[in-house]
Amino acid sequence: MTTTRFCLVRHGETDWNAARRLQGHTDINLNARGLVQAKQMAYALKATNLQFDVLYTSDLQRAKQTAHAIEVLYSTTAIVHSALRERHFGILQGLTTDEAPQHEPELWQSHLNRDIHQDLRGGESILQFAQRVQMALEEIRQQHIGKTILLVSHGGTLEMMYRVASNQALDTEKAVTVPNASLNWISHDGAGWKVNAWADTRHLKDLALDNIDL
Repeated sequence: MTTTRFCLVRHGETDWNAARRLQGHTDINLNARGLVQAKQMAYALKATNLQFDVLYTSDLQRAKQTAHAIEVLYSTTAIVHSALRERHFGILQGLTTDEAPQHEPELWQSHLNRDIHQDLRGGESILQFAQRVQMALEEIRQQHIGKTILLVSHGGTLEMMYRVASNQALDTEKAVTVPNASLNWISHDGAGWKVNAWADTRHLKDLALDNIDL
């Protein structure tokens, strides 16, 4: 069977990450620490002589800026794919994890309970988000069967890809962390998905923040 490999990269840190503020589709730039993390990640890939066939990135700036560090080192250009965006958190977007339960206690509790049909008033439900991510992942796989794909995206999006690859139910608690600028590997052998490695941050000089986007 022909194996297609994905190296999934979460974007570097933003000020909203540091404040534990839900970003979703809000287009936030990397902070100074995030820019350093992006460079450390890119240099680590180069140091391991990673050869990839194609680079994809979400269309949000924090992902594109992270992908840019790879573009510079590898003299390549990323393909921008809007379906690789973070989940839209509706009315909760822009709130911190302390503010959300105060402003929207019932909605926040529904969010914590992983109600897969709750769209957070104008956002995406977990089910809608999962369908979007799964379709994008399969579309990219089909276009590059047998290749190695480098993909820069977001904590929630990559956590959803982990669920797809590990066949984890959508309504169960998060099973893995997705630190900023981490490297995460999944593959498809033509018959099904597999998680090969997850949350590798050995290339970062300091600890990286986990995703709060449940």
